[in-house]
Amino acid sequence: MPDNHQGKITRGVGGFYYVHIPGKGIYECRAKGVFRNDGIKPLVGDDVTIQILSEKDASGNITRILPRKSALVRPAVANVDQALVVFSVKNPQISLNLLDRMLIHMEQQNLPVVLCFNKSDLDEEKEGVRLARIYQEAGYQTLCISAGTNVGVEQVYACLKGKTTAAAGPSGVGKSTLINRLQREVCMETGEISRKLQRGRHTTRHSQLIPVDENSYILDTPGFGSLEIFDLEKEDLADYYREFFPFIGECKFQGCSHIHEPVCGVKNALAEGKISPERYHTYCVLYEELASRKKY
Repeated sequence: MPDNHQGKITRGVGGFYYVHIPGKGIYECRAKGVFRNDGIKPLVGDDVTIQILSEKDASGNITRILPRKSALVRPAVANVDQALVVFSVKNPQISLNLLDRMLIHMEQQNLPVVLCFNKSDLDEEKEGVRLARIYQEAGYQTLCISAGTNVGVEQVYACLKGKTTAAAGPSGVGKSTLINRLQREVCMETGEISRKLQRGRHTTRHSQLIPVDENSYILDTPGFGSLEIFDLEKEDLADYYREFFPFIGECKFQGCSHIHEPVCGVKNALAEGKISPERYHTYCVLYEELASRKKY
């Protein structure tokens, strides 16, 4: 039998795993029974070794799953280095509530975030530039781009080099268009915006890892319409609003909620224009949601 070759699982469908081997291509593989016996299931993103059975048919067997650096639950994928969070400034209109939920979700999974405000070609009011400044001050790497007109795509590409990146965002924001611009291996289906609801129709139905170059991959994930914040207490929410940190020491009460207390450094900073009103508003909404959540 040919020697083992190392590659990365890019997709799993119906018991078959598609493994990208740099310089050779993608091989359709089965996982050996030993993994099932050990209770191990291969994940998209796993680094593996395969035994090539047929070069002509590009088929093989997965012989080993290499140690994982990380494993996400949603989506179920291994060895992701960062998240590319994509929102459109217009068409559909941006939801900062959903954006902040998504940023918290990524931080809960210890993923650094590159935040893209897409469709800058439609943004006559420069809302994306204003939002980018707000989120930069909150500690996030932000880009204003137009995937449709190819503006800023090179900046995104530079952020992906040498990494496995999970792309996430609501439907209709241009995520699949952006991924099509970044690589030529796979043509992602793009969808129209629902005129009635101003929401995108779901075009991504499963997680797929796409080679961008020899050592860079992007994972397209199904669009998020809503997102629960799991495993988070209301007292810990402020930890995910980094721009609050410099002012928390000025709060009178330990464990200050930054909402109801009379002497609060965060509320003072808000009044002085040092904290974004939009970010503070989503903090209050999420805090009240967590406070009213039933515990079982």
